Amino acid sequence: MTGRHLADVLTDVLKNQVADPQWLGDARWQVAQNPDAIAMLFPAVGRRCGRGPLADAGPELAGWSVDDAARVLLLTALPLRGTALARLVTALYWQGGAAEKRAVLRALSGPDLGDGAADLPRDTDSGAGAAGLSQDLNSGAGTAGLPQDLHSEARAAGLPQDLGRGARAPELPQGLDIGAAAVELLDDAIRTNDPRLVAAAVGSAARRLDDGMWRQAVLKCVFMEIPLTAVADLDRRADGELARMLADLDDERRAAGRSLPDDATVLLALISDPEWVRSTQPGGIGDTASARSAEFKEKTV
Repeated sequence: MTGRHLADVLTDVLKNQVADPQWLGDARWQVAQNPDAIAMLFPAVGRRCGRGPLADAGPELAGWSVDDAARVLLLTALPLRGTALARLVTALYWQGGAAEKRAVLRALSGPDLGDGAADLPRDTDSGAGAAGLSQDLNSGAGTAGLPQDLHSEARAAGLPQDLGRGARAPELPQGLDIGAAAVELLDDAIRTNDPRLVAAAVGSAARRLDDGMWRQAVLKCVFMEIPLTAVADLDRRADGELARMLADLDDERRAAGRSLPDDATVLLALISDPEWVRSTQPGGIGDTASARSAEFKEKTV
């Protein structure tokens, strides 16, 4: 979608799906002329435009509803930047219900990384794990592609199929940039028990979260059984520390006679495989990688 604006994408997708397109068009015009008008229009979107699932949308809009897209479209009409935009958008989030909050989260964008991950916030004290999964996968064995059994299981679970090989999942064009103000909203959403808010918070805007917050967000998705396909940059940011956290959760679940969701099980096996993640920390995941990888492969035979 390079070169396209988010408003153009959503306008195309919403064709023939909005209950009252005239209202939406007028609402966009009002917001462009008077940004404060959005405070009254934003809550009315569901009633005037519809709340059904967004049909015929690409993978980058998976899970979106018609009112999600219409609200984000209104947000893109705001003629504001910088502090003024951040102030208004955060007010809409805090004053809104779950649907309004979800739309704000979907509208946010993280920094545009292009082809690199240098702008992702990173931990500085996590040893080899802080390097990220893709750094390990892009060297040595990483160029060969996933081990075949894990490759097929990753594909079946909807996880990135070319971890570490530079392939990127489809993404929307850049959304609203409210800078660091986004972090407080993301943190609030991740702490809720609303799966749709949590899923919306782990999109591209989650690039603004440091590694510790991001790992906790991924773990929350596993706890709530939110598909990991919702998590942006999983191929860039999954690392040894996330593997340790997932392994601990897996042990707890096993002790209680339960198991991780299928996609989390595949991810754990993948990032615990010694061919893919080579931790240099004493007692790191390298000590258990062979056993977990062998166990996974035994299950898939």
